[in-house]
Amino acid sequence: MNSRHLKSFRFAFKAMGSPCEIQLFAESGAEARRISDAAVTDVRRLESRYSRYRSDSLLSGINRVAAEGGRITVDAETAGLLNYAATCHEQSAGLFDITSGILRRAWRFDRGELPDVVRVQDLLERIGWHKLRWEPPVLEFPVPGMELDFGGIVKEYAVDRAAALCRNAGIRHGVINLGGDVRLIGSRADGSPWRVAISHPREKGSMIKTLSLREGAVASSGDYERCILVDGIRYGHVLNPKTGWPVRRLAAVSVVGDLCVVAGSASTIAMLKEEDGPAWLEAMGLPHLWIDVDGNVGGSLAESGAWT
Repeated sequence: MNSRHLKSFRFAFKAMGSPCEIQLFAESGAEARRISDAAVTDVRRLESRYSRYRSDSLLSGINRVAAEGGRITVDAETAGLLNYAATCHEQSAGLFDITSGILRRAWRFDRGELPDVVRVQDLLERIGWHKLRWEPPVLEFPVPGMELDFGGIVKEYAVDRAAALCRNAGIRHGVINLGGDVRLIGSRADGSPWRVAISHPREKGSMIKTLSLREGAVASSGDYERCILVDGIRYGHVLNPKTGWPVRRLAAVSVVGDLCVVAGSASTIAMLKEEDGPAWLEAMGLPHLWIDVDGNVGGSLAESGAWT
């Protein structure tokens, strides 16, 4: 098949609290729609399983067990996510921790005020991946009142799954974009690269750079998605699980990887490592771009020929 004869089709939808889009090059709109619908269905499946906002989700069921200090046997997909979370916890020296979502009980970014210090300290007692017992497929919570949150993993995992579903259905050129987490399926149909824009964390609607890529994934993390300003100081939603308070050094990090889930967790870990984040990304060999709270821009991609 001559890829140059394929047409581009776009499908917009909302999922996981974000505006999303799938763009596919296909022979017909019907083919593109069928494949896109299958991918969207899987994204919604993952949302229904791992959303903390749905009382009937698998995650909510796990957290009910966690609240009581019980144990639960999980399925293979959930075990895979937990294994990945354990790897991220180890790679980040404990900074990437899926038990830290409970801090949102203290940090209410819709209120515009700082949380009670005692409340934060109390929640810290119920945070720590090391406090769990994870012997696949059994997950046990020796400390009652803990909670899991897959927010830092599932959306990126959904991006990778959607791309795989499209590719397995015969798509050779396309883009999956779930709320800014992006996975590319080959180049554009004419062989030219995709252009992936990186948003500026302080200038709404403005871009820092535009990246040209023919394959791979791009994910970003920053202090601009949800934040509050108190006495002129910005407090973002990326919270250190050891202190219970927001990171204060990097404003945004973007990472390029083969998998979106790796790029996403790496960008978050770099944010959590603050001034040590850029050096950690360099050591991991991951192409990246960062901007700090003072407006300085750096990273291996800042001067790369991949930028236009």
